[in-house]
Amino acid sequence: MTAPELANDSFLRACLRQPTDHTPVWLMRQAGRYLPEYMATRTRAGSFMGLATSPDYATEVTLQPLDRWPLDAAILFSDILTVPDAMGLGLSFAAGEGPRFAHPVRDEAAVAALRVPDMARLRYVFDAVASIRRALLTSDAEGRRVARVPLIGFSGSPWTLACYMVEGGGSDDYRLVKTMLYARPDLMHRMLGIVADAVAAYLNAQIDAGAQAAMIFDSWGGVLADGVFQSFSLAYTRRVVQALQREHEGRRVPVIVFTKGGGLWLDEIAGCGADVVGLDWTMDLGRARAAVGSRVALQGNLDPAVLFAPPQTVAREAQAVLDRFGAPQRTDGGWDGHIFNLGHGIQQLTPPEHVSALVEAVHTHSRRLRGADAARASK
Repeated sequence: MTAPELANDSFLRACLRQPTDHTPVWLMRQAGRYLPEYMATRTRAGSFMGLATSPDYATEVTLQPLDRWPLDAAILFSDILTVPDAMGLGLSFAAGEGPRFAHPVRDEAAVAALRVPDMARLRYVFDAVASIRRALLTSDAEGRRVARVPLIGFSGSPWTLACYMVEGGGSDDYRLVKTMLYARPDLMHRMLGIVADAVAAYLNAQIDAGAQAAMIFDSWGGVLADGVFQSFSLAYTRRVVQALQREHEGRRVPVIVFTKGGGLWLDEIAGCGADVVGLDWTMDLGRARAAVGSRVALQGNLDPAVLFAPPQTVAREAQAVLDRFGAPQRTDGGWDGHIFNLGHGIQQLTPPEHVSALVEAVHTHSRRLRGADAARASK
């Protein structure tokens, strides 16, 4: 089976370290609370869970940022906690608070009860993926049906999901999950193995439904000590990556791994089998590029707080990120690709007009860099 052609395939090409005429850009949490149209849709849905579990609403909000800006990829609107919810932990979102689980996993009996969930319980996610793919279809100048941009599916990493599952929600100190890790490492490993298998099944089902890339958010990997990170986070991220199908609809399916606070372990993360490593804003892209060479593409890494500055500052800082990476070059292993993104998710109070300045600056300046590099090469 082959998919419709893409009107804009720059994101997939950059993930696979192939040449592009500009640096593709998308934003973590690009569909979210900073957009007034998102808030209007959430009000109609009645709650966050009403929004996230409706394929129609998920499709609507996924496309909202693409209707505002010429972004180079769409990302499924969902939540990273869908997998533990399907395990029976009882996910809820109280007004003004973060997620909460009614049945946190804190002892041997709770771990023993964990199972990889029946993916039918997550059918609403896969239906949303298929719906978004249909909604991305358009006609080109010759009247052919093409897809506007690729669609990214995603999941939380096993360690990040385990943090929520043990803590029962968000945490400032990770006391409960770290206590289990150090006091009962055997229990934590058993739990992480089950969650890793669930995440792999979940991402593969998204790919079957039409996701053209898969991203693993290891949002809390950076809270771990060196040595502990490798055993309790990276090992299970690698287990997921190795279990994923990497081709569907006649195309390679790239995998992106993002560990917030993971710069210390860049070399090891780059060896986990992913095609792309996401970086937070604490890393210098030039040094990261030199460190990974042609092994993986890089994604990132503007500080999300920059978007609160005036538009001209946003543009200048975006150009600085692109300059630190430099113009893509061909190497023995392919092109060293770059996907522009923030170093973490876009924040709620971000002015949408500042995102306009960001997207314009990335597209314009990255084309300028490629032109300057070609001019130098011709001399």
